[in-house]
Amino acid sequence: MLTAVAKKGTSKTKVASETSIRDELQHAKNIDITYLLIGEDGYPEQLAAIADAPPILTILGDASLLTKRSIAVVGARNSSAGGLKFTRSICGALSEYGFVIVSGMARGIDTVAHQASVAGGTIACLAGGIDVVYPQENTPLYEAIVQNGLLISEMAPGTKPLARHFPRRNRIISGLSAGLLVVEAARKSGSLITARYAAEQGREVFAVPGSPLDPRAQGTNQLIKDGAALIQSADDIIAELDAMPLFQKQPQQGSHTKPNAHINMHTEIQANPGGIHSEPTPGPAETSQKALANILELLNPVPAHIDDIVRISGIPAEKLLIEFTELELAGDILRHTGGKYSRIPPKNE
Repeated sequence: MLTAVAKKGTSKTKVASETSIRDELQHAKNIDITYLLIGEDGYPEQLAAIADAPPILTILGDASLLTKRSIAVVGARNSSAGGLKFTRSICGALSEYGFVIVSGMARGIDTVAHQASVAGGTIACLAGGIDVVYPQENTPLYEAIVQNGLLISEMAPGTKPLARHFPRRNRIISGLSAGLLVVEAARKSGSLITARYAAEQGREVFAVPGSPLDPRAQGTNQLIKDGAALIQSADDIIAELDAMPLFQKQPQQGSHTKPNAHINMHTEIQANPGGIHSEPTPGPAETSQKALANILELLNPVPAHIDDIVRISGIPAEKLLIEFTELELAGDILRHTGGKYSRIPPKNE
């Protein structure tokens, strides 16, 4: 990327050739990509304040969103129906109030956060090149964000997302925002990496509590134990952020400014290893089979209504009822009154 030009004086960076720079600039011009250089007009002030701000960003979409108040929302890829429903509700409310929702366009919580806020303005931070859609099933969402929101990346156009890119992407998600909301997260997840970055950057950290029987709530519950604000509605976040200035400055090393919300920086946080970026793009038939096979992932110990499962999974109610019957007989789920179902945690969880 053109980042190499910005680092030309360093000994460890290979400078891009003039030909490759010209090719990249022409490609950027063809698809309306804009470059933002740190220290120049247009570069987001709140991101520039963090210690390891990207020297160059590429953006595509509505750049004015970078000047508005924003809240980052992240969570599990294999999110529960309840988690997705809560995310849709709270992001919709925050968007209506005027906050820009920032997330990473991953499956699960990220996707729903963008969908719920794209009409009011959302920012998607990409781990690969700004012209590379990942995951592929989010192509319609990607196109909607280009029209009504903003895409942002520090990678060169055309770069395929690799596992090592995602943790670096996470610091941009938190760096662009006044605060970070974690909806669902296991103890070892990328969402907790983002929470660590947010705390180090002096951002407010919020977390949604969950059942102690659901592994997807263990990370968020630990964040709350470590000092993150417990969130039950959009009002909880609005009350905190309304009292803050538009942009925050990065706490200086050695200063008396404490990490936000007393987040324990020694909390066990590491990326979810293995296979995140090697998933093949399924066809329609494969998607349906996969949805049925992974129906348990949409359930947790908190009962969810079948209508919510139908809407989130796209599986017809009659097929879900057949699947639920088999899962109930197998002792994997419980049926409750009012058309609700919950998951019975495996004995080893």
